Order: sequence, then C-alpha cells, then structure tokens
Amino acid sequence: MEFLQHLANSLRRARTVELPKEDQAAFYMLMSMVIANQHRSVADLLSTSKFDVNYTSHRSLLHIAANCGNYECCGLLLKKGADVNCQDMSGCTPLHLAARNGQRKCLNKLLEFKADVNIRNNEGLTTIHWLAVNGRTELLRDLFLYVKDVDVEDAQGQTALHVACQNGHKSTVFCLLDNGADIHRPNHYGWMPLHFACSHGQHDTANILLSRGAVFAPDRNNKTPLDLCVEGGYRETCDVLLKSMPTLFEQLIHMVRQDYVKENMLYRVLSFVCTSGSINADRILSSLSDEASAIGHKLLSVSSNVETQVSSLLRCVRILCQMYRSVYQSMPSSHMSHSMTMNGVSPVPPKASMIFKPLEQLWRLLEEWLILLKVEFQNSEVLKASKVEAARERRAFSDITPISGHKELQVQGKQLQVSFDNTSASSNSVGDQTGSVLKAEMLSGMETDLQIGPEEKDEGLYKKVKRLSMNQKDQDIIGATVPRICGVIQAFYMCCSCHMQIGITSPRFIEFVCRHNQVLKSLVGRNPQVIFEHFHFLLECPELMSQFLHIIKSQPFEARRQWFYENLRSDDKENELVHTPPDDRDIIVVNREQLFTTSCKEVLKSTPDKLKKGIALRFDGEEGMGQGVVREWFDVLSREILNPDYALFTQSADGCTFQPNSNSAINPDHLSYFRFAGQMLGLALYHRILLNVYFTRSFYKHILGIPVNYKDVASIDPEYAKNLQWILDHDISQLGLDLTFSVETDVFGVMQEVELKPGGCQIHVTEQNKHEYVQLVTELRMTHAIQPQIDSFLSGFHEFVLQPLVQMFNEYELELMLSGLPEIDLEDWKKNTVYNGYSLDSDVIKWFWEVVDQFTQQERVLLLQFATGSSRVPYGGFSKFSGSAGPQNFSISHVTYGQVLPTASTCINLLKLPEYRSKAELESRLMVALQCGSQGYAMT
Repeated sequence: MEFLQHLANSLRRARTVELPKEDQAAFYMLMSMVIANQHRSVADLLSTSKFDVNYTSHRSLLHIAANCGNYECCGLLLKKGADVNCQDMSGCTPLHLAARNGQRKCLNKLLEFKADVNIRNNEGLTTIHWLAVNGRTELLRDLFLYVKDVDVEDAQGQTALHVACQNGHKSTVFCLLDNGADIHRPNHYGWMPLHFACSHGQHDTANILLSRGAVFAPDRNNKTPLDLCVEGGYRETCDVLLKSMPTLFEQLIHMVRQDYVKENMLYRVLSFVCTSGSINADRILSSLSDEASAIGHKLLSVSSNVETQVSSLLRCVRILCQMYRSVYQSMPSSHMSHSMTMNGVSPVPPKASMIFKPLEQLWRLLEEWLILLKVEFQNSEVLKASKVEAARERRAFSDITPISGHKELQVQGKQLQVSFDNTSASSNSVGDQTGSVLKAEMLSGMETDLQIGPEEKDEGLYKKVKRLSMNQKDQDIIGATVPRICGVIQAFYMCCSCHMQIGITSPRFIEFVCRHNQVLKSLVGRNPQVIFEHFHFLLECPELMSQFLHIIKSQPFEARRQWFYENLRSDDKENELVHTPPDDRDIIVVNREQLFTTSCKEVLKSTPDKLKKGIALRFDGEEGMGQGVVREWFDVLSREILNPDYALFTQSADGCTFQPNSNSAINPDHLSYFRFAGQMLGLALYHRILLNVYFTRSFYKHILGIPVNYKDVASIDPEYAKNLQWILDHDISQLGLDLTFSVETDVFGVMQEVELKPGGCQIHVTEQNKHEYVQLVTELRMTHAIQPQIDSFLSGFHEFVLQPLVQMFNEYELELMLSGLPEIDLEDWKKNTVYNGYSLDSDVIKWFWEVVDQFTQQERVLLLQFATGSSRVPYGGFSKFSGSAGPQNFSISHVTYGQVLPTASTCINLLKLPEYRSKAELESRLMVALQCGSQGYAMT
C-alpha cells in the first residue's frame, strides 16, 4: 500500500527527489527553483520538509525571489514565515532588492507583509534611495504611502533627491519635489541637490531645481555649482546656470585665474556658451580681454606672485585667442572686414577688432618696462666697469699705504667714500660697496645720472622699480623683473598671432622683437631658462630663432632635449608608441622576407597624424602585436635601410658610419626610398625609439641645416681632406698648382668637369680665395652631389620633426637622440692607445686616464668625438680604428705647457695633450675643450 501511495505522489509531482536533510544542501536546491520561479515545486518540497525558510547563505530565499521579481515565490515564502526585513551580507533587505530592480509586484507584496522602508544597508541607503538612484518613479509613488520622511539620509547625508539629481532622473525629481523633498538640504559636505546635478552635468535636473527656487550657494570647501560644472566641462549645465542667473557671468570669466580649473574644460564651456546664444560672444571675448589686461597689469606690479600671475595670464590669453579663432575666423567672408588682409592677416569682423583693445594698454606698459630695462642694463655695465676701476685703484693704493683706512674714489664724476680694512675687505667687497652706493644713487636720481631722454621717462615706473628692488632682497632689479616681462611677451606674441594665417609670423611682433632685440638678448643672457618657459615663439619664427640660436645652443643638452619633446607634440596627451586601431585596415602588416619594400609601401600610404598617435603593426603570418613587435620592426628596419642592395647609403671611410650614396639613382625608386628612410628616422625620434644606425657627421649636419666644412670630407675621402688641409696650412701663391674653380668628378664612370661657381674654369685659385675654393669643393662633394637624396630624406623626416625643433642641437647631440650612448670599453681604449712624447708612466697620462675613468658615458663619447670625429668604436674595438692613410690607433701626443687647451687631429685620431702641472688643471682644461670643440673651438 505504501508503495502505491509513493508511486502516485511521484507521478503526480513528476519527480522522485526530496529535499536533503542538511539545510545548506536544501537551500541550494531550492535556490535554483526560486530563480526559475518554480513556485509549485518549491511549495511541494517545503510542505514535506522541515527546512527553515529563513536559512541564510549570504542571502535568504526571499532575497533571491525579490531580486528576480518572482512574485509567486515571494508570496509563498512570506506565507511560510520568511523574515520580510532580513538583511543580507551588504545590509540589503528583500525590499531594497525589489526596489533596486524595479520589481513592483514584489515590492507591494513585501510592503503588504509590513516590510520596513526605513532600514538602511551598509552604505546607509534606504528603499527610497534605491528607487531614486534608478529612476523608479512609479514605484516611488507607491512607496510614499508608507514613507513618513521623504528626506531620510544615507551614511553621507544624501537624500533621495540628491541621488536622483545626480543621475538625471527628471520624473523622479519632480515626484520627490511634489512630495515635499527639501530642495536646499545639504549633505555632510555641504552639497545641495543643485551641486549634485551640476557635478555630473545633469542640465535638465539642474534646470528643474532652478525653476523650483534652488539656492545657488557654495559648499563647505567654498565651491559653487558653477565651479563643479566648469571642472567637469559640463557646458550645457553651465549654460543653464547662466540663463537662470546672468550675474554668474563675471564669476565664470574670473575662473581663468583658478589653477584647479583645467584649461581645456574652461575653454569647452566658454566656447559652447558663445555659440548657444545665451551670452553674446562679443561680451565673453571682450571680458576675457579685460581680464587678461587686469592680470597683466597686476603681474607687472611689485606685489604680485610671479608664478601664479604668469600662469593665469597665459591661460587667459590662450583661451581668448583660441575662442577668437573658432568664433570669428570661422565666420563667412561676407561678415568680415577686409581691411586687414595684407601680409597674411586674417579678415577681422568689425566687432572683433575692438576685442583686443583693452590689451593695448598692457602692450604699451610692456614697451615702457623694456625701455626701463635697457637703461638698467646700461647702468649695470657702468657698475661693472666701476668695480674693475675701484679694484685697480685699491691695489695701487695698497702698495703705498697701510691696508686699513679709507680712500676717495672717482666714480661717474662723484666723490665716494669707500672704507675697508685688512681683515675683511677685498677688491670684490670694495666693488660691491661701490655698486651699492651707485645703485642707491641711481634709484634716487636715475634721470640725471643716466641721461634718460623724454621718450624713456616714466616716473610711475621708476617708483615701481624702486619698490621692487627694496622688496627683492635676493635679486637685483633685472632678476626680479625678467620672469614678469617674459610672461607678458609670450602673451603679446599669442595675441599677435591671432590675426595671422597658420605658419606666418606677425609683422608687428617681429618688429617688436627687432626694436627691443638688445634688451631681450640681455634678458635671456641673465636667465636663459626663460627661453624654455616663455619664448616658444622662437620655434615658430625662423626670423627670430636665428637671432637667439647661439644662446639656446649654449644651454645644457638635457634642458634643450626636454624642450624639444615638450614642443614636439601639438596635443595635450602624450602619444603612445603602440595603439589599438578601431579598424583592422589601420594595422600595418609587413612581410619579413620583403621587410623594406612592404614597410615602405605601408608607411607611405599611411598619414603622419595616424603614425604619431601610435603604431599598430604585425608581421604577416604572425599573431604577435604590441610594443615588443614595434621595437623589433624599428631595429630590423634600421639595419635594412643600410643594405647595399638598395644602394641608398654607402659606408664611410671609418667603417662604422654611413653617408647617402651619390649613385643611388641606379635604383629607380631611390627618392621614394629616401623619403621613407627620413620618415622612419623622424618617427623613431618622435616616439623616442633608439635605432641601430649611425651616419657621418656631415649627414647629421644636413638634417640640422648646418653648413659642412672641409673636415667632413674625411668621412668619405680622408686623403682628399688631408690635401685640402694642406692647402689651407701653406702659402700656395708660389707653388704653381694651377687650380681653378672647377673640378672633375665621376658621374657613373664618366669623368665630367663641374664648375664650382659661374665661370669657375676661368678663375684661378690664389692665396686670397683658397678658403672659398675649399668650402665650395666641400659643398660639391658633401652636399650638391647628394642634394636630391638629402631633399627627399628631409621631406619625410620633417613630417614628424620640424626643422626649428632640431636646429637647437649639434650633430653629436642629434646622434645621441637617434642612436643613444654607445658603450665604450675603457680598458680596450687604454690597451690600444699609443703615446708620442709621453709614456704610460707619465703623470699626465695617469691623470688623463683617471679623469676619463670618472667620466660618464656621455662625456666619454664627447672625448671620442673630439679626438676622432666619430662617436662610434668600429666593430672589433679600438684596435680597428683607421685614419686617413689606413689603420690608425688612437694616440696622445705631448705638447709643451704653453698651449692652454687640448686640441686634436681627427684625421689621424690624435689628441694633443699639454703637459699640465696637476690633475685638477688637466680635468678643467679637458672639459672646456670637450664642451667647446663641437662649437668650432681651435683646429680639430
């Protein structure tokens, strides 16, 4: 009988499984059924089991039913005695989960069984918060029948209205406000609902709040909703605030002074407001111009913080100029005035011509300051001369009188009493005292002593300078003024460039620099760092760069290198070597077997902008991609470019560097290949990839735009270079060489006569014109013979690196940037060095190697370049060095002490080292030679 009953029940239930006796096993069995909403099966199992429906494993079965929206299971469990307010491990009740997921039927069922709407989870969120977070407006209306406090707070003091505004749920915001939510309720940080809407760019909810009378007030950190909008770049929300409260306009403009506001975000907001129609574009741009003028005037006052004010001024001017271009220069030509179309000046709309008018006062003040600085520089020279004279007179006086006492000195026609004694005074201290007296006199009577003309006189400025010198204890007048002046000059340049076409320098600015050329060079001489901080216009103005290039090149290599990379990329975000393209068609696929030709084809068809952003590359038939693959490609390709099969480059005489092949035309595609080679070197430099490729000094000069000289000929023909050197070193007037300004050259095996200048075959080389002859011969062999190759190479190189950027380096530094520092084995160098007039035991030689042993790798490279003309050691080490006549070891030759600095003969790898009297003297003289040698020092 029992068997029949069991069989009937099994068939009726369509199963024979029963709940396990262990609660955990039973829970997991029931959980899967609850998730599947098999409420009848759950009911049957529970009816024949003693399982506790409140058993919890992180969550109860009621949590699971409410979370999934399974209404039948939810009601069944509640009838079986499930705890309606049970909290899971995160503190959430079943009501929380039903509200979060919008399970309306479950929510109502739970409320029917007295679910507590005020219970908070671990984050302090109640049911009303969950509904507001997810915009469950209909469920929120149902819940208001059970909610007594619509402004119940979470752990951070946030109400449902706060979170609804943050997430932009308009209908929920209306519902909460209609049911009495406090629109001015702050959280623990002082943020009201308007702050939440503005901090997340929810312009619709911000508009609702403002229409309901929301108060515009700062939080506890004094940040207003407008601050939060601008910080996030939420332009539509800013526009809503301005429409509601036009008085916020001034606050918006003043934000250019705030360092915490990102410039690109503020520009994003202002440009949108200009075009939205809420605020007239003329008003915004004019206000920015007024603001820039005010900042600039404050910068040139004596009480301002230099760093802060310079940063604010430049940020304001950049935004002003950028907006001017986008708003006015994009207008149709019919709305423009064509009164300023000469010299590349863009058409200017009538209203816009008045925008920059407030800044004209700042530019006039800048002119006055520069005139004043000119006077101060002149006075400094007078002070310097007076110090020298005072020191000379003191030494003469001390020879005939006791050291203590006083003496009257004549300085600038005035009697000055200068006291000194034997214990503390020196010629320098006398000069300093004299300088102090003179400075005091200069400040009190500058007009009389320095004979300032009427056009250079400004009493207000003199008072400013006097106060400035009194406030700056550690700096003189010029030192305190330099960063202020240079910041305003940079702003002036940006404003002048506003009206110019891209690539054309403003004639007004060029005229300004030429007018104050002497003062600007003096400023830079006093503080060369201002070039890198403010004189970015030099990189865009070849006319001006040439005037300051010698000062730039005298700065430390690392400072120039940093400036180079700062200005190499035009965008704010630094581009990566590798990027993931959105389309497989943007992936460069190269064939290992035909690496050069396939790479050339792929790179030439791509655009520089894409390659600057990053390189997505893989080898055909291989899956690997990423930085390692790209670096391998650069490494292998750099060696392949030198493959003689392509006839692009030929090995130089030293055996370790390469020069463009003058006969590369044997390859019909040689010019395209040279352009590709230029692109590869430019791209490598752009992405800071070091290449295993080394060129001759002359080729690096071609890249930099530096003229070659006869010494460069040694890289391709050492014997010919030696002959040129001989001509320069000897008087040829009586030798009967019968040379003319024409030479014979080999053109594909046929000797042809080439004139070095028009009519050259009729012009004889004399002692007077031999230098011109040597230079023209050098240019013919090193430049004209490979001019098409050089031009093609540079056309590719300059797609990634512009000429103004690289011209701040010399040929040695460019090689370091492209190929890095070579490893120099000092022991191998010592072992393969020969001595002329010295021996290994000589003191000078011992000191020399001790100094070199302490050198950095870069300093050793400089020494190698200075003595041999190459930064590279041939394959096989120093024993493989060659000279003009074949194998030639590195050698050090004795020179009498009368010669001050070391010199070198690079053709024979010879360092001429004077017999210095101490190691310290040798080290200092050697360092001077290394630093100056590449700049044309002596005859290396």
